[in-house]
Amino acid sequence: MLDIFNKWYKRYLFEEESVLLLVLLVVAVLLLMTIGNILAPVLASIVLAYLMQGLAGRLQATGLPSWVGVTVAYILFIGIFFGVTLGLLPLVWRQLVSLATEMPRMLEQGKQLLAVLPARYPEIFSQQQINQMVGLAQAEMGGMGQKLVTRSLATIPSILTVLVYMILIPILVFFFLKDRQLILSWLGTFLPTERPLLRRIWTEMDTQVANYARGKVLEILIVGSVSYLSFVLLGLNYAALLALSVGLSVIIPYLGAALVTFPVLLVGYFQWGFASEFYYLVLVYFVIQGLDGNVLVPLLFSEAVNLHPVAIILAVLFFGGIWGVWGVFFAIPLATLIKAVINAWPTPMEGPGHTKTLE
Repeated sequence: MLDIFNKWYKRYLFEEESVLLLVLLVVAVLLLMTIGNILAPVLASIVLAYLMQGLAGRLQATGLPSWVGVTVAYILFIGIFFGVTLGLLPLVWRQLVSLATEMPRMLEQGKQLLAVLPARYPEIFSQQQINQMVGLAQAEMGGMGQKLVTRSLATIPSILTVLVYMILIPILVFFFLKDRQLILSWLGTFLPTERPLLRRIWTEMDTQVANYARGKVLEILIVGSVSYLSFVLLGLNYAALLALSVGLSVIIPYLGAALVTFPVLLVGYFQWGFASEFYYLVLVYFVIQGLDGNVLVPLLFSEAVNLHPVAIILAVLFFGGIWGVWGVFFAIPLATLIKAVINAWPTPMEGPGHTKTLE
């Protein structure tokens, strides 16, 4: 066993920088798993500053002073941040509570619709199956109502947490944008002067991750805004809640659109039935999805993320299970990081300057 471990060590950890990279990865994972909740405002601020740095960098590339690019990017961030926290989220919460109160009526309407199935299709549906489905739905709604009551009773600590985040995150984002080079230079003092392995990994990741993260945020904003305007014009109930769901669905590749389609169409059916408004909703919704997949995504994601669809789905499931929504959002960048580490990691036969290719 020791001989096998010794061979593995000599094969993959023969360089000082390889050992350093392994230590950094292990420490980062341990910090996220143990005190990730405590560091959440800092991590969120780093992500948001990284996203806004793209705009600041592009403004600086046009010849504007550095402080102008940082100022414009920060003002835009402040507008979006407080617009979401003070405008969108309270509206979505109110619509969610309203939807929960409407659930019993929807369930009764759905029960009447399902009641005709055993008579029309007795070989497929039985009355016992229909009763079980309705009972399961009633139990789920009861649990949802209890959760909403519990959340409502726990609003005071939640409000305090939100207030702390609303103060800390804008301050941290400002300093991460303003003193970006200073902070990076300070962190660089803890790393070796010569670090070709880390540079190769960063070079491979930076373009793809920056393009993906910033493009994905723009896609969420565009798809969510267009969906909201369309739902409002159609007169669909819970337009903000459903539009937010449609916007966030683009985070999950291949599965998000399928998951959010059912609630959108279900709300439309319970509101209008099979009337013309319902068919207009279906048409508009699928036009939005088609334009997103065939026009918006190719425009926003100029640099393709070279990952197999199976790898993407596994990354979404794994990182989403570990870190929730943040894990889902950054599943592809994290998978890209793993791929970059594997590609750049040297072996004795290849030498430190050789980069493997992993398709």
